[in-house]
Amino acid sequence: MTIRAFGAPHRYIQGPGALGQLGPMLAIHGRRAFVVADRIVAGLLKDRLTAATSEHLDSIAFGDFGGECTAAEIDRMTAAAAAAGADVIIGLGGGKAIDTAKGVRIARGGGLVIVPTIASNDSPTSRLAIVYTADHVLSEVRLMATNPDAVIVDTDIIVQAPVRFFVAGIGDALSKKFEAEQCYRTGGLNFYKARPPELALAIADRCYAIIREHGEAATSDVRAKATSDAVESVVEATILMSGLGFESGGLSLAHSLTRGFSAIPELSAALHGEQVAYGLLVQLVVEGRPAAFLSDFRSFYQRLGLPLKLADMGFSGDVAAALQTIAARTIAEAPYIRQIEVELDGMKLKAALERVEAGI
Repeated sequence: MTIRAFGAPHRYIQGPGALGQLGPMLAIHGRRAFVVADRIVAGLLKDRLTAATSEHLDSIAFGDFGGECTAAEIDRMTAAAAAAGADVIIGLGGGKAIDTAKGVRIARGGGLVIVPTIASNDSPTSRLAIVYTADHVLSEVRLMATNPDAVIVDTDIIVQAPVRFFVAGIGDALSKKFEAEQCYRTGGLNFYKARPPELALAIADRCYAIIREHGEAATSDVRAKATSDAVESVVEATILMSGLGFESGGLSLAHSLTRGFSAIPELSAALHGEQVAYGLLVQLVVEGRPAAFLSDFRSFYQRLGLPLKLADMGFSGDVAAALQTIAARTIAEAPYIRQIEVELDGMKLKAALERVEAGI
């Protein structure tokens, strides 16, 4: 029998005003904090972080994150954290700042507390750091020994971000049910190099159900910069459930296609969740889902503003050539491309991409 494994952050805290819990959480893991955050995010939240931690820390220093999670940027932030004598790292911002903070933690050890300011992807809870080249081509995936010590999600902050980020988080989370199911059925492995436990599939399934039930209402509330029960449920789905669902449930074709997308420069401005949402449409075509099922999915995408074609992600070039490149690079490079019940090659994958582009 193959080993099953499940992982998660030690603590997850979510809700309006949750940033007030940061100080006590940090105090468990260290006394000298270093914050990985870009200049804009730090400018908006520095005073609040300082006030929330002043009674619990000896010092807090802010790194000027450059905006891309590259090996060089991780090294630069690691050196700054060392100069500050930090024993606990705070990842503050979006996925790239968070992953850079993880890279610092890998290099230095110590505690790690994640404070996302957008709900755009599943990065906050996981131990993965996705590293890119300077021109936004995926370079490598680094792994922490454990998941973050704590994740603090202040939904008062989340709803202030542009709604596009919130919708992208929904796009990323929608895929987890279908990817975890494919990983499980094919005997694939999750990100602990083990079989997905039943719990991971249950989480991914509930994640999908919440989004379909509350996703549209929550998106409407975020457009109005308002928290609500719907927002709280969907944020929990897109950050906590989505993160646990992919890391312990495993991935399949929808995320594999991000390798191919990274080879198309015009798609570099598309958010991760937007790419995954498009990739999920391709996966559902490959799975042979009925026309009515696909039509329902596409209608849901339209109502939320998720991409249905490459053009919706900013592409305006030769579509046929792009699809050929995406298919070839995905088949050649994606590590979980085989975790799907259909045997794929470049021609089959390109045909599925063409069907999505044709609106079928």
